[in-house]
Amino acid sequence: MNKFLLVSFALLVTVFAFLAVSHFNEPIYANENAPSAIARLPVEYALLATDSQSSSLKFEVTVAAGLLDKPQNGRLFMVLGKFAQPEPRLLIGRTGMESAPVFARDVENFATGKPGVIDNSCVAFPIESLAKLPAGDYFIQALFDINNDLKSVNAPHNLYSMVQRATIDPTKGGTIKIELTQKIPEEQLPADSDSVKFVKIKSALLSKFHGRPIYLRAGIILPKDFAKEPSRQYPLRVHIGGYGSRFTGVQRMMSPGSEFFSAWNDDSTPKMIVLHLDGDGPFGDCYQVNSANNGPYGDAVTQELIPFVEQKFRGIGEPYARVLDGGSTGGWVSFALQVFYPDFFNGTWSYCPDGVDFRGFQLVNIYRDKNAYVNQYGFERPSAREINGETRFTIRHECQMENVLGAGDSWAMSGEQWGAWNATYGPRGADGRPRPLWHPKTGEIDASVVEHWKKYDLRLVLQTNWTTLAPKLKGKINIWVGEADNYFLNNAVHMLDEHFTQAKPSIEARIFYGAGKGHCWLGLTQRQMIDEMAARIEKSRSNH
Repeated sequence: MNKFLLVSFALLVTVFAFLAVSHFNEPIYANENAPSAIARLPVEYALLATDSQSSSLKFEVTVAAGLLDKPQNGRLFMVLGKFAQPEPRLLIGRTGMESAPVFARDVENFATGKPGVIDNSCVAFPIESLAKLPAGDYFIQALFDINNDLKSVNAPHNLYSMVQRATIDPTKGGTIKIELTQKIPEEQLPADSDSVKFVKIKSALLSKFHGRPIYLRAGIILPKDFAKEPSRQYPLRVHIGGYGSRFTGVQRMMSPGSEFFSAWNDDSTPKMIVLHLDGDGPFGDCYQVNSANNGPYGDAVTQELIPFVEQKFRGIGEPYARVLDGGSTGGWVSFALQVFYPDFFNGTWSYCPDGVDFRGFQLVNIYRDKNAYVNQYGFERPSAREINGETRFTIRHECQMENVLGAGDSWAMSGEQWGAWNATYGPRGADGRPRPLWHPKTGEIDASVVEHWKKYDLRLVLQTNWTTLAPKLKGKINIWVGEADNYFLNNAVHMLDEHFTQAKPSIEARIFYGAGKGHCWLGLTQRQMIDEMAARIEKSRSNH
């Protein structure tokens, strides 16, 4: 009877957990509509194991002939979904206890005829190990990540298997064989339209830094009647999306019925060019600033990409005619670019920005705290909350997901949110990889790394350089944040606001707080934002 109750409870937990909604980033290169041949996969069972911790269950992954022209190093993933669609590989990166189980390991010299093995020694999420996998039917898929230039696991050249179905019981052990037969093809830019264009240019600055060709991608939205006024020049609005947002986001912005589309096509709306930056790079979102790990992205954007776009699409090409906006990651980036390049841009409209003061790096004070996962009272730190205050998941939980994604079983190489912050703000290690601010397993903060982070603490940068920056930033800073921000980003904004209130001379920064509002609250419409940008540009043009 007790055994029956335990099994029933486990099944109920699995069902309810799967139905729950999770927060995740959608990979751009995944072909979600690709047909999948679903076949029942045989399991070669070993002798019954008496202790699930000593399970001999394993997956043997091989590469089909012709997919690799030479042995490759990379990260091998095995994903076990409850459904065939979306394909299990598209679930990599989801958080929450309801997430599909993912197992991973680094594989060196992977080649045809040399299987990679996923077993109980592999790092796992959200469960502790492969031995802890609940018995049942799964749709399984393997993925081999070898793209070093774009961190999304479904980036070009990565290999994956077809989705296959298997009945799995870790207590019985066994070997499940699966073959990588598919390769994600070379990148192709989406087709241009009259109003939406796409560009891809080789960056000399980034290519020199990385020692291989690195490209900048961007989506462009042209003003209404652009082709009818061939001699007219336009101001530039640089837009940055949330974490990992790709340049193809201009297609969603211009979807009929969207708020942006309606505003953009109104004859009375001020006309400008929109440049949508790309949120993928060697370590995840590059955050568009110069860094020890990503390279000189800020210089590449301001010296290579923006001049190229302004020349190609008739931009005015003057600092007074360039403005910035973005939310979440884009909120931090738009603010940071204005601070780091104060003479190049003429204002930022930033909402729900990532931590602008590292005393409030979400709930971590990197200068005072000893541990990122556990607070001073001994409790696990939340990473995300619901509007009502309920914890959605903790920092430890989220970083464990990133440990599975990252080479060396480290969140510092994950290409996800915490890993991308660390790559942007932190120093480069002797091994050529970003040095983690804290230990992947324990969360213990490495105080020797903190000094390098100070260069990206925007409140500290402003405070330290106020005499120089204040005259250049007057009237250029506009920030919105919800007081119930799901990632606690309002705390750092208040710290920044305190500095603005006390610092002299005043730069007339505007900060708006939304009572009871969550992540990415924006207290004005797209049309109102465009009007404010245009007014700022016109005022500065008159003084130019």
